[in-house]
Amino acid sequence: MIISSLRTFIKKYEDSIKAGDLTIAKANYQKVASLIDKAVAKGTLHKNTAARKKSRLSKKLNVAI
Repeated sequence: MIISSLRTFIKKYEDSIKAGDLTIAKANYQKVASLIDKAVAKGTLHKNTAARKKSRLSKKLNVAI
């Protein structure tokens, strides 16, 4: 359940970047980062995997800005 909701929000985040709506993209990034941190806390994701995912997602946002 954690991973499926995480994937859903990542898709929403990437769609908002493609649409060019940066205010929604920033809000979605905060939600995705929070879900990634929750997955690490529950042991679903390894901490290095989480850091890599958050880094890649933030890089996409920075390129769009």
